[in-house]
Amino acid sequence: MTDLDERLRAASRACTRTVVGHPRVSPADTFAALAATADELGVEEWDMYGERGPVEMLERQVADLLGKPAAVFFLSGVTAQQVMLRIWCDRGASQRVAIPDLSHLLVHEEDGPRHLHGFRFEPLTRGPRTATAADLAALPGRLGAVLVELPLRDGGSVLPSWDELVALSEAARERGVPLHVDGARLWESQPFYDRPLAEIAALADSVYVSFYKGLGGLSGAVLSGGEDAMAEARTWRRRMGGTLFRMSPYAVSALAGLRDRLPMMGEYVAWARSLAAALVDRGLHVNPDPPHTNTFQLFVPGAVDRVRDRTADFMERELVDLCWDWRPAESPGTCWTEVTILSGALDLAPAQVADWFAGLVDG
Repeated sequence: MTDLDERLRAASRACTRTVVGHPRVSPADTFAALAATADELGVEEWDMYGERGPVEMLERQVADLLGKPAAVFFLSGVTAQQVMLRIWCDRGASQRVAIPDLSHLLVHEEDGPRHLHGFRFEPLTRGPRTATAADLAALPGRLGAVLVELPLRDGGSVLPSWDELVALSEAARERGVPLHVDGARLWESQPFYDRPLAEIAALADSVYVSFYKGLGGLSGAVLSGGEDAMAEARTWRRRMGGTLFRMSPYAVSALAGLRDRLPMMGEYVAWARSLAAALVDRGLHVNPDPPHTNTFQLFVPGAVDRVRDRTADFMERELVDLCWDWRPAESPGTCWTEVTILSGALDLAPAQVADWFAGLVDG
């Protein structure tokens, strides 16, 4: 870690307001809020190895939201998705999975899915674009599963159109291949489609959702789908060491997120779009334009270390946490960062925040 890295981290910790994410909360305050939430929700017993208690409450609530017969709670989304693909591939007698080459499973998991389960990943798409029925048709032979990431985070959090998603779902079903949705940010994607979550989830055979991103939970994820597949997922959860004696704190924090933050997703997305428009007005570039979700990529001219240095100056002076994970872009003399709007930004004005970002430009 460089001196500039340390400086940026220290500046971020000292900030009293934030543009990105949720406001920082201490562990003690988080635990106190969990206790209050458990009382408010009527949680009167612990779960035991993921059964009963708030874990069962959470699973029922998510299954209802997604319109699926059943759901299973996992502490790790990495584990959950590997379990789901393993089930589909075993049933289909094929380890081939059609998947975007920018999928989280390929980019961020140290090749674990291949090492642990022997999956053979076939590129459904390459680069920052979303999949279509034609992409699936271009992959010959037997497939164990098809995976789509909604949104494709490393592509700029982009989403397919509704018609494209419906056509892909129909193509998978006609071919007899299960469609799995990596919905780590499905909550954040729903405003783009302006349809109930259950209508979106109905296009897939299985859905994974996360609780510690937009919902601000401690950790955890849920798989949702048919009764028999979810029963098998519980068995695989035990096999992979994912069934702890007590999982209640994570479930309570997820229930709090569903209650308090899920209704705010439309507001987060609208605020992000207002900010993106203001950034474009100031001559900066965003991807996608307009954003599909509450997350988008921001590109600015300037050497990356110079922009990072100016970001540190700003945060130390204003005590406002900005995106500071700037990276070199493909275009020379340009760098980029990911902007995610959640509750921390709502008390700020998009135009003011756009001015702050414009002030970082090295020009």
